[in-house]
Amino acid sequence: MTGEKDIVLIYFEDKPLAFARIEDITEDYKPGWNHVKLLLLQVPLQTVTWIIRDAYIDGDPFTMDGKKMRLEKIICPEDPEIRVPETDPPLESKSASGTKVISFSDFKKK
Repeated sequence: MTGEKDIVLIYFEDKPLAFARIEDITEDYKPGWNHVKLLLLQVPLQTVTWIIRDAYIDGDPFTMDGKKMRLEKIICPEDPEIRVPETDPPLESKSASGTKVISFSDFKKK
């Protein structure tokens, strides 16, 4: 179910029109109807309040002044799986007795 703070895409005559965030949903005095306050995500920011049914909030089409409208909840797409490039396998560490110690003093200029 679409609720407060969700982002919706508003369709007008089956064409995407604008994104909006649902700021508030309050019940109307008529059962099954709600006052839905939308923050239109455009410049300049603007709020509108529509009185619509529960089903319309969840995506069912409706009309305003004879024009077909629809709200579609936007779900954030999942991040693509991050693939770590294959590298050479880690070198096996040798025990202290089997390693050769290299002195940095051997590399100093004399």
